[in-house]
Amino acid sequence: MFSDHLFILLLLAPVLALIITVRTLTKVVSQPGQNHPPGPYSWPVLGNLAHMLKGPHVYFTELARSYGPLCSVKLGTHLFVIGSSPMAATEIMKAHDRLPTYRWVPKAGQDGLQDYSLIWATECTDHWKLLRSLCRTELFSAKGLDSQSILREKNVDKMVEFLNNKQGKVVNIREVAFATTVNILDFYPIFEGLDPQGLKKKTSEVMNEAFSVWGHVIKERRVKREYQKGSDLDERDFLDTMLRCGFSDLQINQLAVELFSGGTHSTASTIEWALAELIKNKEAMFMLRNELDKEIGSTTCIKESQVSQLPYLHACVKETLRLHPPAPLLHPQAILEGSKIMNYNVPKNSQLIINVWAMGRDPSLWEDPVSFKPERFCDSSVDFKGQDFKFLPFGVGRRMCPGYPYAIKQIHLMLASLVRNFDWFLPNNMEDLSKLDMTENFGIISQRKKPLMVIPKCKC
Repeated sequence: MFSDHLFILLLLAPVLALIITVRTLTKVVSQPGQNHPPGPYSWPVLGNLAHMLKGPHVYFTELARSYGPLCSVKLGTHLFVIGSSPMAATEIMKAHDRLPTYRWVPKAGQDGLQDYSLIWATECTDHWKLLRSLCRTELFSAKGLDSQSILREKNVDKMVEFLNNKQGKVVNIREVAFATTVNILDFYPIFEGLDPQGLKKKTSEVMNEAFSVWGHVIKERRVKREYQKGSDLDERDFLDTMLRCGFSDLQINQLAVELFSGGTHSTASTIEWALAELIKNKEAMFMLRNELDKEIGSTTCIKESQVSQLPYLHACVKETLRLHPPAPLLHPQAILEGSKIMNYNVPKNSQLIINVWAMGRDPSLWEDPVSFKPERFCDSSVDFKGQDFKFLPFGVGRRMCPGYPYAIKQIHLMLASLVRNFDWFLPNNMEDLSKLDMTENFGIISQRKKPLMVIPKCKC
């Protein structure tokens, strides 16, 4: 009899231990006077990491529904405070402005490059501010972008020509858009020899091959500028601008890496999402084509000046960015002092996150939020410049993406060219568009889990 009781106790031991642990955690979390943002109980050491498999942005959105627009969760030993409403985002940004903060970056980004980097800089130092200012006023200024419009138009025309030769064949839109974006970010003619539109190499291989020759190219361009000193220099690309601004080779290399990583994958992903949504929503595709036919006519070579005033095209891009923001979660910032946010006590070293994805799908902010309805933006002043806190696809504040004016020009031109010049069909004669997989794969950049494979047919 005694052995039977012992056996039962041994079986129940793990359950009893779990109950004791949960009770202990409950007492710890619920200590009076803490008043931290509400959130789920967390396991020792692991925190709530086990719940992240579905995607952090999705998990955080579910937490917001249960605990409110400002909630907290432990990931490992770090406390993360997540804002999932415009009010919460506003309060988090106020905390950023009034408190010293630092940006958490992985150790891979801390190998001495934070002093030269826009992305990996942990603090907003004077050097970081200068670098950002140069990007905004030199690389991505209205004058600078206008001067590069011919380059963008030329490479989009090449994309159209490439797709003309692929009629009737299945193409991967993500790869086509990525290759075109790489061509447009053409720092120097050396990139033409890489033939990224051949789609034969992985991104990393292309980038490594390009970077290996930069030292020689930069040296040649420096010599040329020194030789032409005093004369009017024809600044043809970003490299010339960086040299004129006194960038070192290391700064040029680091900025180039970040421009490529931030400006290629996110743009290609947005194009892919936009075309997928338009294929799935025939009425939106019909309305966009009508606008393009009416305003642009029969020409296959579209100019940026032609797409700058097309309201429905702009609405389609905004609606894509609402549903599929390139960065679903804005990069966490840690506060170095305790703070009060929305009447909650937030301890120092807490990581503050704004959940852009949640706000884009919030039914209290958007009617029928999970449906693709570009018309919601047609008579709306909501824009992506960081002023409307319910719509922040490019971030907000000091850390807002400095290249968004460039990205928007490029996305509009590429999407208009893809829709104006081609009819798009799904492989295997798939007519039931509800079967088009719209699952996303979470990462630093949000992408479709399955690449969009489509068949182009020229409309001309």
